[in-house]
Amino acid sequence: MEERMDTKNIGLRGVKVADTRISDVDGERGVLIYRGFNVVELARSSTFEEVSFLLLHDRLPKRDELKRFRSELASERSIPDSLFEFMKILPISAPPMDVLQASISILASYDPQLNDERKEANLKKALRLISKLATIIAAWDRIRKGLPLVSPNFDISHAGNFLYMLKGTLPDPGVARDFDICLILHAEHSFNASTFAGREVASTHAHLYASVAAAIGALSGELHGGANSEVMKMLLEIEEAGRVKPWVVERLQRGGKVMGMGHAVYRTEDPRATILREICGRMAARTGDQQWCKLTQAIEAATKEEFKKIKGKEIYANVDLYSASVYHMMGIPIDLFTPVFAISRISGWTAHIIEEKFAEAQPKSELYRPDADYIGNYCGLQACEFIPIEKRSE
Repeated sequence: MEERMDTKNIGLRGVKVADTRISDVDGERGVLIYRGFNVVELARSSTFEEVSFLLLHDRLPKRDELKRFRSELASERSIPDSLFEFMKILPISAPPMDVLQASISILASYDPQLNDERKEANLKKALRLISKLATIIAAWDRIRKGLPLVSPNFDISHAGNFLYMLKGTLPDPGVARDFDICLILHAEHSFNASTFAGREVASTHAHLYASVAAAIGALSGELHGGANSEVMKMLLEIEEAGRVKPWVVERLQRGGKVMGMGHAVYRTEDPRATILREICGRMAARTGDQQWCKLTQAIEAATKEEFKKIKGKEIYANVDLYSASVYHMMGIPIDLFTPVFAISRISGWTAHIIEEKFAEAQPKSELYRPDADYIGNYCGLQACEFIPIEKRSE
């Protein structure tokens, strides 16, 4: 048999599969760009609504456009009563990400433009999804806790409205603004696992909702969106700053990972971690509880020190390390950390899915179809002989 050259790239690291105008990650310099704008500047000067418009439309909105976009987002916050009824029959132990993924498939049936594949129709569908994801997640948390549902507040920001629907009281303006910044930081990150999943499904000409459901499934894994909840579990396990050093040393010396440290792309500090560290400090000051912020800082310092000893190189905090303690201090349940990630990333997902559907630089009919090397059973040059079951030996 002719020997084949092995061309596999496990994890597709470094493989370019498409052109994109949406975002760029410079891992060497620690720079993240949304449509040409540095995420640090956007986080300090913009809002989630404005960033969502930017991601979808490839430009910043004018004043009247942003006002209209905010109004349209607010008007789409309600979800069908039947979706509430569906959630009410689920076991309260159902994982929130599974509930969210199933809800997206149900929600698709209520979109009047579901099968309208014009770009403008897809932009409208994207707007509806950005708005409704927050309502779904807040509703599920209250349903599983036996609490009355909180109707959306149409007069406050997207970030503030989610915290309001989750808790039933208007959030502190400072907390709402910091949560808004968190949503900006998580909104987009180029061809990550969930974005690639969404684009791959879109390449088959599936509708927007199907593509988003696939992205949600990919985000649910602990190596992707689930990492921030794993960070919080780590913080709860360690609990005291005095236990950090031995815990980190033991974990790294036996080849384990410290969640929230290191990144597949960044070779310096994740720029999002820098801002989240600042938010962590502000939240600690607001709540008067310094425990979680100090514990996170201690884990970061101990991991950097021990990793340098073992590996001889630097390791840096990623977006998940400080987002965990920030969300915890905001009163968000740990198993909602990943759904909150989805509330934000839906802007990036829908922008990518629409770009995939209407890409000008590559054929629209070119669906993703990678290859693989078969290493299973093989009987020479022919397929294995099928033996009827009555003739097989026990």
